[in-house]
Amino acid sequence: MAFESLTEKLAATFKRLRGKGRLSESDVKQAMKEIKMALLEADVNFKVVKNFIASVSERAVGADVMESLTPAQMIVKIVNEELTALMGGGDSKLAISSTPPTVVMLVGLQGAGKTTNGAKLAGLMKKQGKRPLLAACDIYRPAAIQQLEVVGGQLDLPVFQMGQANPVDIAKAAVEHARRHGNDMVFLDTAGRLHVDEQLMDELRAIKAAVSPTEILLVVDAMIGQDAVTAAKAFDDALDIDGVMLTKLDGDARGGAALSIRAVTGKPIKFAGTGEKLDNIEVFHPDRMASRILGMGDVLSLIEKAEQTLDAKKAAEQLERLRKNKFTLSDFYDQLKQLKGMGDLQDIASMLPGMGGKKMDLSVDEKGLARTEAIIQSMTPYERENPSVLNSSRKKRIAAGSGTQVVDVNRLLKQFEGIQQLTRQFANPKKSKGLLSRFKGMGGGLPF
Repeated sequence: MAFESLTEKLAATFKRLRGKGRLSESDVKQAMKEIKMALLEADVNFKVVKNFIASVSERAVGADVMESLTPAQMIVKIVNEELTALMGGGDSKLAISSTPPTVVMLVGLQGAGKTTNGAKLAGLMKKQGKRPLLAACDIYRPAAIQQLEVVGGQLDLPVFQMGQANPVDIAKAAVEHARRHGNDMVFLDTAGRLHVDEQLMDELRAIKAAVSPTEILLVVDAMIGQDAVTAAKAFDDALDIDGVMLTKLDGDARGGAALSIRAVTGKPIKFAGTGEKLDNIEVFHPDRMASRILGMGDVLSLIEKAEQTLDAKKAAEQLERLRKNKFTLSDFYDQLKQLKGMGDLQDIASMLPGMGGKKMDLSVDEKGLARTEAIIQSMTPYERENPSVLNSSRKKRIAAGSGTQVVDVNRLLKQFEGIQQLTRQFANPKKSKGLLSRFKGMGGGLPF
């Protein structure tokens, strides 16, 4: 996840401050020096870092901090507030036109992920009850139209295209098509270039003049660092953009773009692409991102992710079965699938307070999960509900049917037995003493 290195360095600085009890002015200056270096190494714009450190320093040497019983916590609070302000303060929503359709013009450099992430955003709007239309205005990049049609099909979104016609004419026709067919949002997937050039900007200005978009959203690749900030400024100067969508925030980018774009352009980051799947997009919350950077977690986003992914009715049923000690292999498999649907466990862990910056091997093993799925699916419904009936001949049949070995079946059953014991722990806590340590010695770990 982006900011991992920055989070580690800031955590180390704050840990040293907490160890001092009361802070001197020199302690604060040293901490500010360390924070400055951490931000620069995260590829944050130099002028942005300079202004940020000046703001934090001014507040950190004030009487309220120096005379506080917990000055280190006060400094963490100040850094959190300043980081939030640096990224825009409050949330910035997508503007919606009072007279449909709302026209969202997607712009950006080639390779930023405009087509895919524009479709993701349209998909997000569809979940909120909108009726979006995707419009293919990129006639230059090979297979751009086909790519939009593919992702549109996967999200069950209509795509408007006119082949290699003039992009301005396509944009105007798409908006008119939306009016006639009841689409209340139009997402214009415009052309990009490897570098900003005047020909591209002229075409984008012409589209803007022709359709008067409600929102011009710049799609920026977070992994290109300061080049992202440079591109954002160029597009803003030419088009007066309304906001930014950062993509690839799930990668190993240093994250400096997210901390620099708002300060350099004055335009808010509105959305963030957080993975390759078509539902991996989220509203950008500056306060939540600041908390994650400081290792303070992001419980609200974690709850929202769970609500979107987990089946509430099924979860309630499984909880009731767990209380009655009726947790079966079918329940186990359902939970694995839902957990996988929440995304990378490393990202989930980063949302937990105190876990930011800690390196953990929590990635889902896709092959392991597929193997578990194959084994369970090769069982009969009766066997899933009553695994105790699985004798050697049944295990051989299951292994053959799932393309695995009997030892894999035995391993899964042993792990499941440990999980069943854990469920009994929750049902009767008095009998749970030492159970977790025993589980670890049972071949431990989950089968994924």
